[in-house]
Amino acid sequence: MILDKISNTQDLRALSREELPPLAEEVRREIIEVVSKTGGHLASSLGVVDLTIALHYAFDTPKDRIVWDVGHQAYAHKILTGRRSQFPTLRQHGGLSGFPKREESPCDHFDVGHASTSISAALGIAAARDIKGEDYRVIAVIGDGSISAGLAFEGLNQAGHLKKKLLVILNDNEMSISPNVGALSAYLNRLMTGNFYTKLRQETKHFLQGIPKVGGSMFNLAKKAEDSIKGLMVPGMLFEDLGFQYIGPLDGHNIDHLLRTFDNIKDYAWPVLVHVITKKGKGCSFAECNPSQYHGTPPFDPKTGKTAARKESILSYTEVFGQTMIKLAEENDRIVAISAAMSEGTGLDKFAEHFPGRFFDVGIAESHGVTFACGLAAEGLHPVAAIYSTFTQRAYDQVVHDLCLQNLPVTLALDRAGLVGEDGPTHHGVFDIAYLRHVPNMVMMAPKDENELQHMIKTAVEHPGPTAVRYPRGTGCGVPMDQELRTLRIGKAELVKEGGDAAIIAIGNMVYASLEAAKRLAEEGISVAVVNARFVKPIDDEMIVSLAKKTGRIVTAEEHALYGGFGSAVLECLDARGVTGVKTLRIGLPDLYIEHGPQKVLRQKYGLDADGIYKSVRDFVEKSRLKAVSPVANFKAKDG
Repeated sequence: MILDKISNTQDLRALSREELPPLAEEVRREIIEVVSKTGGHLASSLGVVDLTIALHYAFDTPKDRIVWDVGHQAYAHKILTGRRSQFPTLRQHGGLSGFPKREESPCDHFDVGHASTSISAALGIAAARDIKGEDYRVIAVIGDGSISAGLAFEGLNQAGHLKKKLLVILNDNEMSISPNVGALSAYLNRLMTGNFYTKLRQETKHFLQGIPKVGGSMFNLAKKAEDSIKGLMVPGMLFEDLGFQYIGPLDGHNIDHLLRTFDNIKDYAWPVLVHVITKKGKGCSFAECNPSQYHGTPPFDPKTGKTAARKESILSYTEVFGQTMIKLAEENDRIVAISAAMSEGTGLDKFAEHFPGRFFDVGIAESHGVTFACGLAAEGLHPVAAIYSTFTQRAYDQVVHDLCLQNLPVTLALDRAGLVGEDGPTHHGVFDIAYLRHVPNMVMMAPKDENELQHMIKTAVEHPGPTAVRYPRGTGCGVPMDQELRTLRIGKAELVKEGGDAAIIAIGNMVYASLEAAKRLAEEGISVAVVNARFVKPIDDEMIVSLAKKTGRIVTAEEHALYGGFGSAVLECLDARGVTGVKTLRIGLPDLYIEHGPQKVLRQKYGLDADGIYKSVRDFVEKSRLKAVSPVANFKAKDG
């Protein structure tokens, strides 16, 4: 195998150009084989194999910096940069991250996971290079979906203004391109980026501008003529207006065309954007036919693409949300739904089929999505914006300024709240309670199971102000589903188990784990009450104060960062009500970014499963009992 010769990018560049296409096929086979076992982002990674090889072959990596966007296209990059032997550990606990990570390799220059960051980061790297007087090239790779976000355009605008030496690769896997157009475009761009043309272009510019009085006008006229011709043949005028030299579109699977272009332009001293056309799932028939299904996929049969059949018929939280939205929208024509390029991931794809005029996919533009929802709400509608918890962070300013300040009826459906698993620290939704509960007018809730989720969605869309419902990734608890939806009383918790020694105030998916822990504690003579808090804000302070006075010990449990989380809200409640002398314990996630790994493994590691809660509460009660006994009394008891 050609791949066996490669342990780093220097080995790659030692190959002949004729060896590169078969190498691409070997890399694709390796990706398919590994991802079929680990799960991961298949279609997008397969689509950029040829482009990845061409970039590392044409540029002196890792000295030259390649900055990936999102990072779910970087599997070939990992294989070619010394991590092939580790590649089978992809997304496994303790193994390779599914995204570029600086601590993994000197070829990873920026940690990524959220879209549209590559241009801004690459521009920052290029500016640092120039300040330090260093000499290397910087390349940002961004997809057609990611470049639609405001952050990407902010980066483009600044890069065009600064005129830094920067190359942006626009990987377009949505447009189609015929072989003839591709060949013509490749020929024209090789011609237009060659030394002769470039030198002629620059010399003509200086000559025309040097003619007294009329030179400037003549140059502008020539530039307009060139732009008009370009506008007829290539779709690059937008980027030219932003200050980039546009090149493309190129066939992103023709390594020879890519290399010739990169060889021509890699030492340009100004911003350049190369537009390449690729096909998601390239080289894998089932991924090519259904790229959405294999964008992020669980393990599958590498021959057929079939994933393992679901062992149980329990609905996921995402499915319950999607079904509830349809049911509510049938009864209430003011309900509209919004997705940020995640209609399938958030369960709104079926809603879009039922109500195409009431569904909006704003693309990778969460900030716009929230303010867009506010505009809809200002005119009497009730928008439900379904955005993953980790991506809602990107719309924080809009939540504060546009949503809550105006007290508008918008619901944020925070899918993937808590630990998401193999996608890791960029995707864990463990900060939403902290960044939402302190904002005035916000009502925030979290269901203990999938049945309660549907009632919370109904409660949210009936509330006349801002609401947020956070729910986890994965299947529900398998509880019976009520056929009739009901409205919950805002701010009212549910006492699900009585107890006198301590009370666990649990939120969301920590309720059932707390119940199981309480049963084990009861077997050891420790009586623990369990509360389903339901609401993060407003919190049920009456129930909390009552249990605090009754038991003298309050425990909070949340799948969220402890700093600023639900436990902090309970402590604030006790302080505000003047409750003193109560022993408290907060169970949640520590002040660090949680690594990637299966949800079950991570919950066990951080004490968020039933066993972990049982041990924490048992130790807490026993220690507080010991502290209640004075050292003197304890000594006398032993002595006697």
